[in-house]
Amino acid sequence: MKRKILSMLVVVAVSLTVFASSAFADYYSSGQVLYSGMTGTEVANLQKDLKTLGYFGQQPTGYFGIITKQSVISYQKSKFLTMDGIVGRATARAIKVDKVLQTAKQLQGVPYVWGGTTPSGFDCSGFVQYVMRQNNVPISRTAETQYNEGTWVSKSQLKPGDIVFFTTYKPGPSHVGIYMGNNQFIHASSGQGKIVISDLSNVYYSQHYIGAKRVIP
Repeated sequence: MKRKILSMLVVVAVSLTVFASSAFADYYSSGQVLYSGMTGTEVANLQKDLKTLGYFGQQPTGYFGIITKQSVISYQKSKFLTMDGIVGRATARAIKVDKVLQTAKQLQGVPYVWGGTTPSGFDCSGFVQYVMRQNNVPISRTAETQYNEGTWVSKSQLKPGDIVFFTTYKPGPSHVGIYMGNNQFIHASSGQGKIVISDLSNVYYSQHYIGAKRVIP
């Protein structure tokens, strides 16, 4: 009996390990470079991402041909990246960030709900976690734990996709949002009762700002 239980525990542990290692796998997080002539799932995922962002007008095929290359070049041009038609680290990261911001903006107006973690209602950290995980970026649940993840970023070096923290109703990180660029961030606001876009230069947020983290390397 003990051996049977031990065997079952081993199977569960292995399953969890496989899930943990694959749950957030994609061409960005794996560091895979995509280029003309390639085929496979990650090429199809790239095409889906480009289609979602408005740069690929066909159904994903999984084949990196001339149409995909031109779509990549068009995307790179719009982001002031090297227009080589190759999806390396910089291009993959830019796509990842754009997908994160797109997901976040689609949730504008969703009600603020204390403890909320779904599109029926979010609190601030639940919103950040949901948006990031929808785009295969692993992050923990609360503002306090999110504050300990990623890499510190100075306010002057903020990039879209970074997460910004504030101290509000209690000392330490008690509010969090996603930086969008142009001094704006999107967050679940308890004061406004919904997902909104706010300005970091707003007096309240400027006074309560305590730092930022980069969780998309």
